[in-house]
Amino acid sequence: MLKSSALISLIQSMSKPEKKAFKMNAPRAELMPHYLSLYTIIGQNKTITPELLRTKFMKQHSGASFDTTVKYLYQVVLDTMLALRTEQDSYYSLFDKILKARILFEKSLFEECFDLLQKVIDSARKLENYYALLIASRLELEYLLTLNFPHIDEKLLLHKQFRINEVMRITQKINQQSALYELLKHRVLHKGNIRSEQQKNELNDLVVSEMSLVASSNVENFEIKKLHQLFQANYLISVGDYKSALHSFYELNNLLESNKHLWSNPPIYYLLTLEGILDTLRSLKNYEGMRHFINQLKKLDNPSLNFSANVTCLIFLYEVFPLLDKGDFFASEALMQRFSEDLFKKTHLLSLARNAELSLYTALIHFGLRDYGKAQKALNKIIFIGKNYSYLPLYRTIRLANLMILYEKKDFDLIKSETRSIKRDMNVVGKEYKIERSVLSFVNRQNLPISGMKRKALWEKIASDFDKMRHDVFEQQIIRLFDFSAWIESKIRKIPLSEVLANRG
Repeated sequence: MLKSSALISLIQSMSKPEKKAFKMNAPRAELMPHYLSLYTIIGQNKTITPELLRTKFMKQHSGASFDTTVKYLYQVVLDTMLALRTEQDSYYSLFDKILKARILFEKSLFEECFDLLQKVIDSARKLENYYALLIASRLELEYLLTLNFPHIDEKLLLHKQFRINEVMRITQKINQQSALYELLKHRVLHKGNIRSEQQKNELNDLVVSEMSLVASSNVENFEIKKLHQLFQANYLISVGDYKSALHSFYELNNLLESNKHLWSNPPIYYLLTLEGILDTLRSLKNYEGMRHFINQLKKLDNPSLNFSANVTCLIFLYEVFPLLDKGDFFASEALMQRFSEDLFKKTHLLSLARNAELSLYTALIHFGLRDYGKAQKALNKIIFIGKNYSYLPLYRTIRLANLMILYEKKDFDLIKSETRSIKRDMNVVGKEYKIERSVLSFVNRQNLPISGMKRKALWEKIASDFDKMRHDVFEQQIIRLFDFSAWIESKIRKIPLSEVLANRG
């Protein structure tokens, strides 16, 4: 049974063009007298619940079936969205034409059927849509067989079969390339970036396989080139080789910019590329170079609410990072306020990973302003439902940030408990970073020297260790998220965190 909550989410996610198309193309109200009322109720109440929706609807139409109307309206809205995409998106259009060709064949309109299939084959080949190309090509041969191969000699038949085999070979290569990229992303997302030479070596099987695949492949097309550069760039980031990663991302960006007609809709891979470039530039502290690519993000426009929310989130993050990295917490807070409506009230549209990232940096902004209550509140919604987020590598960084907050609030009993818990998780997951050990050690230390001279001497004693960490390719994987050593320095030297970060920036 279709839940009314799904209908509410679907309608409230509609873009302006989709709403316009619905009003213009929806069936006449006489066919289903109550469904338009249901649509209006949902459209006029942004916070409506399924229970309230049922109550309002039944009050207006006491004799109507609420469940039947929900099901009907859901189907009408989906059909409207599909029709709009078929008009605007080549991906949908190609498959729509394939379905129409099937109908034409069933109605014995053979010439029209084959003409339409040929148009699909030509367009699919041009757009490198190998899945539509394969279906249309196989369907053409199936229909030719059914009609006993009219006007087709053996040479032409063999040519058509050869072209299909070529398509299958290409799709196999794409699938193999995709599989390697997916495995790489899964390992990095679930295990985090590389922390040691040993962990780097554990990726060798994927790297060797990818290199072997590229070397053996004599197929040159957009999809394979794209997946190769994606693999290389993401691997290089995971091992901390940011300069090489940036080069790969630039290559990928050039490839995408030169082939806009081959973009997916929404352009997910272009978004991943821009994020990769921005992430790498931030890691290299090239804040000036980030501006152009942030502007590229701002140019992206797509009816997908999820995609748009992710774009907005990335714009916020990469505009706030230069401010945070340099300790300008007041400017960071002002930026956060600017994004209140467009981002922070739409976090339900973001993935768990993106929500975790947003919560971390929101907390760090409040932390830098010494508003520890708000900082803790920002992290609690992640920590208290940790089972949903615990698989994320970022979760450990969030818990470290929480330890800083607890330290500032002098909640040492909870610090001890959290430290034990984090250490248990580290033992399960694997090797920890040196900077993580340093934070755990520091927050459990309650005997800092009182005198300024002794504090200065203490910092001078350990400063070189932190300096080595900041230049360690593996330690940089966490320091680039947030420099915890800056906070430790601020506590030992009794100077504001903003000042320490500003001096390092």
